Amino acid sequence: MINTIKQLFGLGPKVDYAELVKQGAIILDVRSKGEYAGGHINGSINISVDTLSNNLSKLKDKNKPIITCCASGMRSSSAKGILKSNGYTDVHNGGAWSSLQYKIK
Repeated sequence: MINTIKQLFGLGPKVDYAELVKQGAIILDVRSKGEYAGGHINGSINISVDTLSNNLSKLKDKNKPIITCCASGMRSSSAKGILKSNGYTDVHNGGAWSSLQYKIK
């Protein structure tokens, strides 16, 4: 149970986000369009968490690494759960986009 909670919030084993990006990972920003317009990681895709289930077709390869991010890590955690439950195999909660951008350089 504790390990499940740790994994849900991205507290499991250390993830090398920069390496994932080098391997072609998608950065999925799940904030609203307005929040995204106020600043985001270059090259990221914006699909708000509340519309993610209806937009899974935009994420065609279920085996491609995906890093979710938002403002604090809560919505990106929810997005990770949605993706995993829909068969996406390599999903990581990157937490807040503002700190993730420094982890991928």
